[in-house]
Amino acid sequence: MLRTSRLLATRRLLPLGYSPAACKRLQYSHAARSAEGRPRVHANSQGSLSSWLHHSGLLQRSPALRNAGPALLYQNALRYEPGTAISSTGALIATSGKKTGRSPRDKRVVEEASTVDDVWWGPVNKKLSEESFSVNYERAVNYLNTRERLYVFDGYAGWDPKYRIKVRVVCARAYHALFMNNMLIRPTQEELENFGEPDFTIVNAGQFPANRFTSGMTSGTSVAISFERKQMVILGTEYAGEMKKGVFTVMHYLMPKAGVLSLHSSCNEGPDGDVSLFFGLSGTGKTTLSADPQRLLIGDDEHVWTESGVFNIEGGCYAKTIDLSAEKEPEIFSAIRFGSVLENVTYNPHTHVADYSDSSITENTRCAYPIEFIPSAKVPCVGGKPQNIVLLTCDAFGVLPPVAKLMPAQAMYHFISGYTAKIAGTEEGVTEPEATFSACFGQPFLVWHPVKYAQMLAQKMQENNVSVWLVNTGWNGGAYGAGKRISLKYSRAIIDAIHSGELRDAEYSTYGVFDLQIPTAVSNVPARVLDPSQAWEGTPEEFNGTISKLAHLFQANFKKYADKATPDIIAAGPRL
Repeated sequence: MLRTSRLLATRRLLPLGYSPAACKRLQYSHAARSAEGRPRVHANSQGSLSSWLHHSGLLQRSPALRNAGPALLYQNALRYEPGTAISSTGALIATSGKKTGRSPRDKRVVEEASTVDDVWWGPVNKKLSEESFSVNYERAVNYLNTRERLYVFDGYAGWDPKYRIKVRVVCARAYHALFMNNMLIRPTQEELENFGEPDFTIVNAGQFPANRFTSGMTSGTSVAISFERKQMVILGTEYAGEMKKGVFTVMHYLMPKAGVLSLHSSCNEGPDGDVSLFFGLSGTGKTTLSADPQRLLIGDDEHVWTESGVFNIEGGCYAKTIDLSAEKEPEIFSAIRFGSVLENVTYNPHTHVADYSDSSITENTRCAYPIEFIPSAKVPCVGGKPQNIVLLTCDAFGVLPPVAKLMPAQAMYHFISGYTAKIAGTEEGVTEPEATFSACFGQPFLVWHPVKYAQMLAQKMQENNVSVWLVNTGWNGGAYGAGKRISLKYSRAIIDAIHSGELRDAEYSTYGVFDLQIPTAVSNVPARVLDPSQAWEGTPEEFNGTISKLAHLFQANFKKYADKATPDIIAAGPRL
C-alpha cells in the first residue's frame, strides 16, 4: 500500500519551474473532450486564423473548424467520410484508404541553403528542389480550396515550454483532425486564444495525388518537408501516421540544433523519481517492458533529453492493436473509448465490436488516444535526468545474451547500429533469421548524421553517470526454429534488477566475440540462460558459426558510419 500511495502522490506532483498553464492543460483537455462541439475561439483569434489561411492561399468556402471537439469531429466523419463507424466502446473507426502505413520511399527534404550542410542526405533524406516543393504546396492548397469543409488543429509538440513548438495542421478529413488532436499536446483555452503564428505547418491533402511528372516524384505519393519554409506537405496518402512522424522528424532536426537530444524511445519513472529510457524496434518488447505497473509512463515513443531532464514530445499514444486483448495489454485496451481513433480495424457490423485479430486490411492496425487515457501516465509528461538506458533487441540468431552491461563506446556502437532480427515466416521470402539495422533505433526519422545523435547521447551519459544495458528479448538455446524465445517473465525480472540496482552491483564475466559484460546471476533468471554459449543446445561449431555470422553482419552494417565515428566506437564492435 505504501508503494502504491507513493506512486499516486508522485503522479500529482508538478515539476519545479513548470508553467502554470501546464497545470490547467490536463483539466482543460478532459473538459474539452466532454464538451459537445469545439472549444470557444475568441473572435480576434478566429480573425487572425482567417488572415493566416488567406495569406497561405487557403480560401475557405466556410469558416475553418479550428480545434473542433471530438463530438463534432465524430459527427462530420460519420456524415461525410465513407467507411467510418463508432466502435462498441465509443472509439471512432476510420480507414486510411490504399495506404495503411508510412511511405518512406516517398519522403523528401527540400535542399535549402540554410540546412543543406546539416542534413544526412541519402536513402533516408532524399533531396527535393524548392521549385518542386512549391509545386506540391500549390497542388495541395488548390485541392483543399475545393473542399466544403476545412479543419485546423493548433497544438504543441513538446511538454517543456522552453523547447516546445507550435504546430498547425490543415486538413480536409475529420479523422485526421481528431488524430492530431490526440497526438499533439492540446492547448488550454487561453493558450488557443493567444496561439499566434505557428512555428510549423502541416498541409495535409492526402486524398489528392502528387503529379508523378513533377521533378523528384517517383509515385503519386509525396511527403515533403521544408525546414526553411517551416512546412510539411502531404499528397497521395491518407495514412495519419505520416503527420505524427512528420512532427517527430521536425523535432529530430530542431532539438539537436538547439543543443538538446531528441530520442525515438519510450520512457518511464519509478516511485523515487528515477527515469529510464527504452530503445527498441518493432517486436522487441519496448511498449510491453516500459509499461510497468510499478512505474509511471512519461511517454511511449518520442522524447527529448535536456539540461534538466526529459520530456515527451507528444500528447498521446499511437498503439498497435493487432491481436490486442484486455489480458495482454489492459491499459491500451481500456484506452479505446470515446475520443480515440481506431485506424483500419474491422468490426462486427451488428455489434460494432472491434476485431483485433483481423489483419485483412493490414497488419498495421492502430489506435490513437490521448496519453491521459492511460491510468499510469504522468501528466505533465516530464521527468528528471535518466539513470538507466535500455537498448532492446530481439536476436533470432540466439547468440546475444539476455542482458549485458555496456561500456560507453559499446553503448554508442549498439545505439548507432540499432539491431534486431526479422523472424522466418513473418514476411514473404524470409526463410531464416534476417538481421535488421535501424540507426539510433529510428533511422527513417533521422535528419542529422546518426553519429551526431550518438555523440550527444554519449555526452549526456557521461555528465549524468548513466548505466546502459543491452537486453535481448529474442531467442536462447539456439536460433529461431531450434531455441526458445526468452520468457517474458525473465525479461521483466532483468528490467526489475536494473531498476532495483541489483545489476549495478553484480559480478560480471566477459562474453566472447562481442566482448560484452554479462552478469553471473540475476534474481529469478536461471544462470544458464544468461550465457548463450552455455544455453546453446547445438554443437559448439554451430554456435561459433552463428555468432561469427552475426558479427560479420554488424561489421558490414557499421561501415556506413565509420567515416564519422571515433576510433573507440569502431573498436567497440564485435571482434573476429
